[in-house]
Amino acid sequence: MRVLGIETSCDETGVAVYDKKDGLLANQLASQFKLHAEYGGVVPELASRDHVRKIIPLIQATLKEANLASADINAVAYTAGPGLVGALLVGAIVGRALAFAWNVPSVPVHHMEGHLLAVMMLEGNLPTFPCVALLVSGGHTQLISVTGIGQYKLLGESMDDAAGEAFDKTAKLLGLNYPGGALLSKIAQQGVVNRFTFPRPMTDRPGLDFSFSGLKTFAANTIRSNSSDNQTCADIALAFEEAVVDTLVIKCKRALEQTGFKNLVIAGGVSANCRLRDKLTTMMRKRGENVFYACPKFCTDNGAMIACAGMVRLKNSADWGLSVKVRPRWSLTELPTI
Repeated sequence: MRVLGIETSCDETGVAVYDKKDGLLANQLASQFKLHAEYGGVVPELASRDHVRKIIPLIQATLKEANLASADINAVAYTAGPGLVGALLVGAIVGRALAFAWNVPSVPVHHMEGHLLAVMMLEGNLPTFPCVALLVSGGHTQLISVTGIGQYKLLGESMDDAAGEAFDKTAKLLGLNYPGGALLSKIAQQGVVNRFTFPRPMTDRPGLDFSFSGLKTFAANTIRSNSSDNQTCADIALAFEEAVVDTLVIKCKRALEQTGFKNLVIAGGVSANCRLRDKLTTMMRKRGENVFYACPKFCTDNGAMIACAGMVRLKNSADWGLSVKVRPRWSLTELPTI
């Protein structure tokens, strides 16, 4: 059984082939960061047009990498949401058309379940249910109780900016190029510890929700009140990163204590952050519990996670005929249980 996966939820065009027995056979990714850099963020219409230009050549390259023909594909999975509606429609229409032409099932996939299952299916050491999942990216920051595939309960989420969004916005305030989150983390490595102290928002009250917009404002005020030399920028970047990471770690610990679960899964683009991984690993070792991540190249948006999730969802996929449906907003808790 082989599934072709297509990801076009935002500004990455991803295509991959996943085999039930042999695992990942091919993985192609085209990034748009240069296209959007001059605007300081993703321009939805430009993202959609670039997906249109790249998706067919990328599918051809993926099949060539896997040494497969269209007749060797047993299903086509595509991201149906959440995401930018125009970008989603490109992948969904192409995926549904290919499935019809090749006479195979099409599988609409939830983007965040793709991130979650990338951890579970691409790592050699798989987590055991139940677990707490921290889904942390540019568009989402959520804590989820996971007791099985499709058995998701929202424990807490960001009330405003997602963590990844706060990273990118603060990086822009520091004068870093888009996308700035990874660059902020890089210069933070040169920062002096404790020169600046940032708050850990919403950790002084009960609950598992997050808020990062105030932290971004605190960073803006700190930047305006200090010189803009390289060392000061590195010190501010470090203080900001530590504040975000500590907040995420505190809330993960709280979620584990609240649920009684012994396993933690972290997924999404921000899960590649080294400081976050180190602190969560240290915390979980002290607790005698387990933490699981995807390898860094599968933390950001990619076709491999959609192909994997499509494999899992294949038997439960509804037959929508020739209709194409995408959902820019879509809660994980709405997914059917497997």
